Amino acid sequence: MRVGFLSTAHVHVDAYVHNVRAAGAEVAGVTDDDAERGTRWASTHAVPWFASADRLLDAGVDAVVVGSETVHHRRLVEQAAAAGVAVLCEKPLATNDDDARAIVDACAAAGVPLMTAFPMRFSPPLRESAALLAGGALGRVYACTGTNQSVLPTRHGAWFADPVLAGGGAIMDHVVHLADILRWYLGQDPVEVYAATNRVLHRDTVTVETGGLVMLGYPDGVFATIDASWSRPGNYPTWGGLSLELVGEHGTVAVDAFSQHLTVHGGSHGQLDWPAWGSDANQGMIEEFLDAARHRRRPTVTGEDGLAATRVALAAYRSAAAGEPVALTAP
Repeated sequence: MRVGFLSTAHVHVDAYVHNVRAAGAEVAGVTDDDAERGTRWASTHAVPWFASADRLLDAGVDAVVVGSETVHHRRLVEQAAAAGVAVLCEKPLATNDDDARAIVDACAAAGVPLMTAFPMRFSPPLRESAALLAGGALGRVYACTGTNQSVLPTRHGAWFADPVLAGGGAIMDHVVHLADILRWYLGQDPVEVYAATNRVLHRDTVTVETGGLVMLGYPDGVFATIDASWSRPGNYPTWGGLSLELVGEHGTVAVDAFSQHLTVHGGSHGQLDWPAWGSDANQGMIEEFLDAARHRRRPTVTGEDGLAATRVALAAYRSAAAGEPVALTAP
């Protein structure tokens, strides 16, 4: 299995390259619109460099990881689909509805597997909670409250806070994860979105929103709230975290997606550190993607899942701008 990387803009590709190799696949090459960034990454990770996506695809790969700035996802996915290779696309899928739909349609028309990079689907605590729900342990779910908060991601790349390249700020960055988990857990899409955003945090550093609260209303009357922000300090021991609490008719469950870690004070880093000891969600995601690519099957996390989550984030922006709830119709 030969895997190519289309862009190194996203910080997650630094982990994915190791995950691909750990799964026994070959990292066949990398390309990047920013040649300086891409060649530096290629040298760091001992990956062959290609001057363009076309050259990399022509070299013969079975699958690609699209880790570009969000605005470029559509172009790169369409190139990969036209070449007949499986695609793992970073989240959010796109910066607008039309591009997200075009990504899904291009891969469907070409008959290639498309997976959205939602590693939280492979987090052991979240998977265990999904099993509890499916087994009826909580009964009917009445309410959900989730948080997805991180450090300011511009330390990994200024584009994360560029409204053109990223499509927004903390809402676009973080709402999609929980929107996808809620869709997975509840088995339905929201029909109403109400959101408020602000830039209280990092006001003098970026121009996009750095925090927001999003309420989702579902057809059966369930409400869910999502707290998305870039609120963790720069010296936080990890990038951030994700939590979710569910209230059901028979009980509640509270999930910390990153609870499998040690707490180290001092040590080699000279500060508080959280080395993980549990299963690597990224590894689970990459292995699922490679298996889907190998067998040309539909992955367990799809492009449609990415489209649905993107539509929730975009609806949140419309609601925040209007100052009132907005309806979310079926795609």
